[in-house]
Amino acid sequence: MKRYSVILLYIYVSFNRINAQDVKVTSAFDSSRIYIGDQTNFTVTIDKPVSYFLTVQIFKDSLQKNIEILKGPSVDTSILKDGRLRIRQKYLVTSFDSGYYQVPPVYAEMKGANGIKRFYSDYSQLEVMRVKITPPDTTLKIFDIIKPYRAPLTVGEVLPWIMLFMVLSGAVWYFVRIIKKIRKKKTGEVVELPKDPAHVIAFRQLERLKAEKLWQHGDIKGYYTRLTEIVRFYLENRYKVYSMELTTIETLAELKKTGFSEDESFRKLRTVLTGADLVKFAKFNPEPSENELQFNFAWEFVDATKLIPVIIGNPVESEPIKEKT
Repeated sequence: MKRYSVILLYIYVSFNRINAQDVKVTSAFDSSRIYIGDQTNFTVTIDKPVSYFLTVQIFKDSLQKNIEILKGPSVDTSILKDGRLRIRQKYLVTSFDSGYYQVPPVYAEMKGANGIKRFYSDYSQLEVMRVKITPPDTTLKIFDIIKPYRAPLTVGEVLPWIMLFMVLSGAVWYFVRIIKKIRKKKTGEVVELPKDPAHVIAFRQLERLKAEKLWQHGDIKGYYTRLTEIVRFYLENRYKVYSMELTTIETLAELKKTGFSEDESFRKLRTVLTGADLVKFAKFNPEPSENELQFNFAWEFVDATKLIPVIIGNPVESEPIKEKT
């Protein structure tokens, strides 16, 4: 009996080691040495099997103290020769304080029946150097007066001008809209009616997509592009999650901020968005049954999260919601 226990333990340890080798996380700066105010890229790379669903750590304003994020992350995916998926997240960073910095390991985590499993990268080093303006010894030679050093613009200096521009642009847009409404009323044109509820618009667009039969005619990428646009537009109308310019990871994170729990509907949405990313960016060619399944998941997500307004007072008859055929 003791011998069988030892064999089972060995199989368990070997299995976990193999799974750990299936996922590889690396992080590094493009240049390990920069001057104060210079910019460099910080890249996080995840190599994983296509079937694994991983949540990658996202940085917001800084990698750590004194290393600021200017832009990112920008996400890129590709399929490796061994069939695994490679995901790259790239941040544009800078620093205005000299010193030697060590960024802690970046992790990606996977949720399973036995809990959360994390995969870590190594530490990343960055040295920020000062600019040598004068030679170390100035006693042997007389030098010209050094020109004033032009410090780089900071976010605090630029932000007020950006806000002023946005306010002025909003005011101009508002007055133009008012003028258009006045002109429509003068010419006797019909004023624009309120738009339909978010789920009604989504169902109508999904039915139109199904009738066009894009993937049946070989346009797989066009089909998934349209499918994700419909879902993202529904998220914007329903939850005010403006995901058209967001990645899949950012979209799911913003949705959870609205109080949305990671239930069955959330998992179906994640499956639709990640499946579409594989088709659009990794040139993945799914089976016909997979195309139909992704459509059904999108429909079921909208149906499960639709918001039907409650009218207080005299009931008003409305057209019943058309169920998926």
